[in-house]
Parts: sequence; structure tokens; C-alpha cells
Amino acid sequence: MKIFDRFDGTLTRKQVIISLRSIMVTLSTSAIIEDISSEAAQNLVAKQREFFETRQTKDVEFRIMYLRKLQEAIRTHENEILRALYNDFRKGEFEGYVSEVGFVLEELKHTLKHIRSWAKPKSVSSPIVVAPAWARVYPVPFGVSLIISPWNYPFQLLMAPFVGALAAGNCAVLKPSELAPHTSNVIAKLVRSVFPVEYVSVVEGGVATNTRLLEQKWDYIFFTGGTEVGRIVAQAAAKHLTPTTLELGGKSPCFVDKNVDLTVAARRVVWGKFLNAGQTCVAPDYVLLDKAIEEPFLAKMKETVREFYGDNPQQSPDFPRIINDRHFDRLAGYLGDGDVYVGGETDAAERYIAPTIMRNVAPEKRVMQDEIFGPILPVMTYSRVEEAIEFVNDRSKPLALYVFSEDKTIQRKVMENTLSGGGCINDTVTHLTVPGLPFGGVGDSGIGGYHGKHSFDAFSHKRSILSKPSFGDLKMRYAPYAGKLSFLRKIIG
Repeated sequence: MKIFDRFDGTLTRKQVIISLRSIMVTLSTSAIIEDISSEAAQNLVAKQREFFETRQTKDVEFRIMYLRKLQEAIRTHENEILRALYNDFRKGEFEGYVSEVGFVLEELKHTLKHIRSWAKPKSVSSPIVVAPAWARVYPVPFGVSLIISPWNYPFQLLMAPFVGALAAGNCAVLKPSELAPHTSNVIAKLVRSVFPVEYVSVVEGGVATNTRLLEQKWDYIFFTGGTEVGRIVAQAAAKHLTPTTLELGGKSPCFVDKNVDLTVAARRVVWGKFLNAGQTCVAPDYVLLDKAIEEPFLAKMKETVREFYGDNPQQSPDFPRIINDRHFDRLAGYLGDGDVYVGGETDAAERYIAPTIMRNVAPEKRVMQDEIFGPILPVMTYSRVEEAIEFVNDRSKPLALYVFSEDKTIQRKVMENTLSGGGCINDTVTHLTVPGLPFGGVGDSGIGGYHGKHSFDAFSHKRSILSKPSFGDLKMRYAPYAGKLSFLRKIIG
């Protein structure tokens, strides 16, 4: 019974039997590994380390070849990926493409365009005291990397950092979320079609599998998930002094000033919040609303929800479901923490929670203490923006922060007096689509950033090399030093 429980009831008995059989597949014949043992994990790392030592991945053209193969495989498997996303939590085709498949294809396109430039050594100036000399920074791969992804964007949040790992020249072990089993299976199939197991492997499984993987000595770990699990990953990495990127979460606030276009602001807040049924790490977690526009803005958001999802969002093809029963129960428990203004309907059988807006929510309620990660939006009001800023600063630093205002003074006041991983002015979520912007958190919301070149940089060690010729060997640097200090002070000056 425990084996079937692991799949959250989303697989048939026949599928489970097939999955169990696949556990017997050996490393030499498949890139898919199920429920890995400690010994198998250790052997896998050793096999990848051996491949890395062949130095093939250090060749930029080798990296480009496999990035293109990955690009083509994603296009080939696009329909399977979109179907898997729907089967895991009813994510619609448009949203699945834009936020998952298309996002990764754009990341690949951008990377392939710039990788040769990124991989070149960069010259830096050197001080006169070491002249003649040439100083360069060489981006070199760390080696064997582990990438662990969550369930909410199960394709994008695994493959986007993976693109950076490949571009930087690393081997990689990919651990997709077991809570999105259909997507996990497609990823494993896709990876097997492209990569030799000693170069890239997919390991499927639950908490025990993550634990066994984290016991190993990796050269780099990239983790996306909750803050508490992020602490566990950091502790495991610390045992081996393994560098990490931690993409975590938190309660991302959304300021709405009275000086806004109500229609546009409502549309962008509602879109950002209810995208993926609110199961987005950078979704607005709560709104801090200028009391002067409380009623008209709430009314405009209510109108927008109806415009997006119809009179009955449960029938909308564009509104996904909650990933599993545990998260459904957790979210349903928040509905009593304030007055429901819009939505509030639930259907446990479908794991459906309507797009919900709440008002009159006390700060001590659980919905204002926990990261919501679902389609529930509490709205709190303020009389002075300084009150709202103080409210945000009294809490953990968020992954994202949003401010809607046409008043540049308000924009500056909010941004200059708060700290978050990133954010937007007069929009939500879209900052993560810009390849030139590093996406990541600060404090409890994460460590490090990625996307575009920042992904390449995350998986690259910056090796600093100073090169000097044998000629011009000044004796000033050598002992005895008597009488040399005054001259040196003049040079450094």
C-alpha cells in the first residue's frame, strides 16, 4: 500500500507495476533511475565524474551540440509535455506552453546565441606593481551538478537551470518532483533520448531519493523549492562545502497606490495571482491597497476574475487545479481567515479552489503568516504608504515585490525602503522573463540567481589567472626592502 501512496493515487496499478520494473534498469542502459539507493547514487556520481574528467564537456562546440539536441527534443516532445502538465494539474495548453515549454525554448535560444561569448576568457586590468602582466578570468565548469526541482512548474523549473548547467560545461543529475509524475516521466523519456547516462541522468523518487542524492559529494547543487527544505539542502551541501543556488519563496507583497489605472492594475494583479492557480513562487501573495480606492479596486478585480474565467471558473479551460489533496486541504483551511469577497468555492474531488479574493484579514491569521501558494488573495488596506512599507519590512524578505503607482515618488519610496529578490513596477511576475535580469531571492527567499547569462555564471567557477613574462623582472619586489617603501608609496599614491 505504501508504494501506491507514493504516487498520490494519480497512477493506475498497471503504471505502478511498470514503474517498479523500471527500477531494475541499469545505469548502462538508461538515463532514467527510479528510487535510487545510496550505493547507486554514489556510483552514478562516480560515473559522471569519470566522464567529466574526459574533458569533453569543456569544449564549447560539444556543449552547443547537446543544447541543440535538447532544443530539438523539446520540440519533438512538446505535445507530450503539455499533455503531462494537464494530467498533473489541469494546466491548459496556452499556459503550459507560455510558462513552461516556450519559456525553456526561449532560454535555449538566448543561450545558443550568446554561449561562445560567455565562455571566452575576460581580460581585466592589472595594477602597475605587477607589470608587465595579463590578467584574465576563465569561466570553467564546476563538474558534476545536482538539480532538484519543485512541482509547480515541473518542466520549466528543472529545465531552465539545466540549460545553464549544460552551457557552462557540467554533467548533471536531474531530480524532478514526484508530485508531478506525468511530467517527471516525460522529462525522463526526453533526457534518455538525448544524453548518455554518464553525462546527464534523471533520478525519479520521493523524499528518500532526495536524501540519498544529497548525501553525495557534488560539485554544485541547484535547488528550487520551499524555504524549510532549502535549509536542509544547505546543511547537506555544507558537509562537503558544495556551492549552491537556492531558489526559495516567501510572501511577495503587492502595493497598490491610489494613483493607478484601475483596469490595468486589476488585470495585472489578477493575472499574476491566479496564473497556475496561484501556485507560483512569485505570485502576489497579498495586496496592500490604498484605502482611498478600496471599494473601486476590489470591484474591478471581481470584474476581472469574471472576465478571465467566466461566471463559473471551475468550467474554465484556463484555470488549473491544486497539485494534490494535502495542498488542497491546506489552502481550504485559509478560507475562514477573513471575509471572502470573490470566490471561496471548493471541490475536493477535483482539487478545485475558485479564484478567491479576501478582505478584512488580520495579520496574525495563518493566511497572512504562511506562503499561500494557491488561488487565495488577501487584501489589506493602508492610509499611508509608510505603514505598508513598515508592514513588509517587519517580515522576511520576499522573493518578489510589486508596486502599482503612476506616482514616481511612491515608486521610489517603496523600492528604496524595501528589499526583495526582484519585482516589478506596474506589473507582476513578468520580470522573470527578461534574460538579462538575474532571478533569485534574498535572505529566506533564496541565495543566488539565474536565467540567461546568470544561469551560465551560476554553474561556472570564475578562475582568475595572472600571466607574466620572464622579462621585466623588477627587483623592487624582492628582499632586501631597505629604501624601497617610500618609492612604492609614491607609485601606489
